[in-house]
Amino acid sequence: MAKHPDAFQTAMNQGHSAAWDQNWDRAAAHYRKALELSDDDPQALTSLGLALIELQDFEGALNCYQKAAKVSPNDPLPLEKIAQLCERMGSLDLAAQAALRGAELYLQNKDIQKAVENWERVTRLDPENLLARSRLAMVYEKSGENSKAVSQYLAFASILHAGGNTEKARQAIDQALKINPNSQEAADYLSLIRDFKPLPKPVRPRGGTAPLRMAQVRQLQAPSASAQLELDPVSQACQKALTQLAEMLFETEEETSEPAAPAPAGRKGLQALVSSMSVALSKPQDRPRKLLHLSQVIDLQARGEYGQAADELLRAQELGLDHSAVSFDLGYLFAQIGRFDSAIRHLQNAVKNADFALGSRILLGDMFRKKGQIREASFEYLQALKLADLEIAPINRVEELSQLYELLIESHRKQKDARMQERLCEGVHEMLARADWREQIKRARQQLPGFVEGGPLIPLAEVMTESRSGQVIESVSRIYEMMEAGLYHSAMEEAYYALEQTPTYLPLHSLMGEMLFKQNDYESAVAKFRVIARAYGSRGETQQAIQYSRKVVELAPADLSARKKLIEQLIAFGQVENALDEYVNLADVYYSMADLASARNTFLEAFKAAQQANVDRYLKVRLLRRIVDIDMQSLDWRQGLRILDQIRTLQPEDEEARLQIVGLNFRMGQEQQALTELDHYIAYLTSNNKGQKLLHFMESLISEHAESIPMRRRYVDALVSAGKSSEAISQLDEIGEALLQSGDRAGAIQAVEKIITLGPPNKEEYLTLLAQLRQRF
Repeated sequence: MAKHPDAFQTAMNQGHSAAWDQNWDRAAAHYRKALELSDDDPQALTSLGLALIELQDFEGALNCYQKAAKVSPNDPLPLEKIAQLCERMGSLDLAAQAALRGAELYLQNKDIQKAVENWERVTRLDPENLLARSRLAMVYEKSGENSKAVSQYLAFASILHAGGNTEKARQAIDQALKINPNSQEAADYLSLIRDFKPLPKPVRPRGGTAPLRMAQVRQLQAPSASAQLELDPVSQACQKALTQLAEMLFETEEETSEPAAPAPAGRKGLQALVSSMSVALSKPQDRPRKLLHLSQVIDLQARGEYGQAADELLRAQELGLDHSAVSFDLGYLFAQIGRFDSAIRHLQNAVKNADFALGSRILLGDMFRKKGQIREASFEYLQALKLADLEIAPINRVEELSQLYELLIESHRKQKDARMQERLCEGVHEMLARADWREQIKRARQQLPGFVEGGPLIPLAEVMTESRSGQVIESVSRIYEMMEAGLYHSAMEEAYYALEQTPTYLPLHSLMGEMLFKQNDYESAVAKFRVIARAYGSRGETQQAIQYSRKVVELAPADLSARKKLIEQLIAFGQVENALDEYVNLADVYYSMADLASARNTFLEAFKAAQQANVDRYLKVRLLRRIVDIDMQSLDWRQGLRILDQIRTLQPEDEEARLQIVGLNFRMGQEQQALTELDHYIAYLTSNNKGQKLLHFMESLISEHAESIPMRRRYVDALVSAGKSSEAISQLDEIGEALLQSGDRAGAIQAVEKIITLGPPNKEEYLTLLAQLRQRF
């Protein structure tokens, strides 16, 4: 009770009026005045909490709502707000606990809709919360939302099964099937339990924490209409890094098992199967902690608290978060707080990724310049100018301009003129560290030769460095003329002469490699291109390294180490689909050498890379099929069956995989497993109204397994469903005869009874036969 009720009410009214006018500072001041008169008034506490949320003071708002929850323990609103604030601040466990308590209070108040909203929040924050799942399952079932009810019952079953309560898990699945008897997912869950296999874990739905963090990133990206138009390269890279970090919060941990490699000789048992993501974690149990740190990074960075943000991001990295966006953001954060050595270390890693190369080079130049290391700074600025100039250059002249920059950079390595280096740093920084840097480069290029199509191309850096590399450029021009005339010996002599002036100018080495190739000296050409690829790689210029690694592979297709190096470079550069193609090519080389084990391991590595990059599932299936082919040739049926299970999971409609699974189980004497798999596929096709495909599938099976009576019975059911009674009767007749010959008179009677129900033309004959069979039975 307020000591001065009138003054208290006046303060509250003034606060409400200010809130109505969206004047949150004034509203908060009035609500605080009201709380001075009555420090435990729940309305004043929640009103102040709302005002503080609008003022972005989330900690203060949380404190208000926590006090309100203590004062009014039966009011669900403060708990709901606590959950929202804790989620926003990254305290996911506390958010889940508050949302669960709030939902129970809403349920007591018969506000089902609000209860459901809070239970759903709990499942987003804590996917394995048993109580929230059970509540949602029952509410959805009662409200007739069958699809949602089935999903919640299956999640409930998964949690129970993981806790060792198999019987209750089975009951939950049965309830899901009762709600929707045609649910293929529920049928699959039941089959997994019967086969003593783990159930898929409930996953965190998209939404929840990630959108809050992503919203903060969006606000950072768009502070004003003008800022949205263009950004300087460092801000653009920072924006991209933050976006990628926020997107990681959307990703869910996959529980799909990776196929196991062949066990070493003498060892038995199952090998642990590894599940992967686009961003891998060192341990599955580290994932919630990593997400918590990542969430706090975005929140802290949005508030300009760079030091704390860097600490949180380092903790996430220690838990296994390995990504170029992490390296760049760490470099950026350390640069903001003056930890230049740490910034440089992380930026030198980020520079290898094309998304962050330009921004990283500029930041590195800034850091070295602030440390007084002008020579190193000028080199980084020159690399930055190269990237920027290449981005603006006509696409058909990029390669030529890149080679000219190589010469300039090589010449600059020998430069000792400190004033020229400082002039280069200042000029490049002034040109690139601005939002309209593209326009600056275009205007500068218009003043240079080569702007007119067909004219000589000169790098922008030529003007800034005043490089005296004209002699080498003239030598390269003469080399080209000699090569066109077929004078390779003279061209090679000219190249050696030019190398004396610039021994590490890689485009010149490349010309020498081309000349060696055209003179049919393939071994020397391969050696030359291999050295060039390695040199580009050591400089962090991955794209050029890939280009020359491809040349090595083209000239020496059986060079396994070159193929592996190319794959490594492609993955590092983010070209995963190209890397998968090279994995396949490498495996084919092993296959041609009859080294099936190495070929299989290569396909497994490719599949792991595909999982990590989350590529299209059809590419994953293509890799798994190649593994199955090898297993079949090696007569390793059990291993092949495990891989086929993976294909079926990724692509349920895959008829070929289903046929192989059924066939392999029969071949291995596992008839019950074969029939279970067959029943699952029949249910899948039936639920998707694919009766014709089902008939074709059954005909293919019967042609190979005509002796299987259970399979032929299922074929009969498919024929009956398709309205082909005469063909069904014919099949039943053959089944009855086979059963009689095997001495199974009871089975034969059932076959004849089935025939009679189908109304055959000679029904009387079958009735007579049935009577005879029953007499003898």
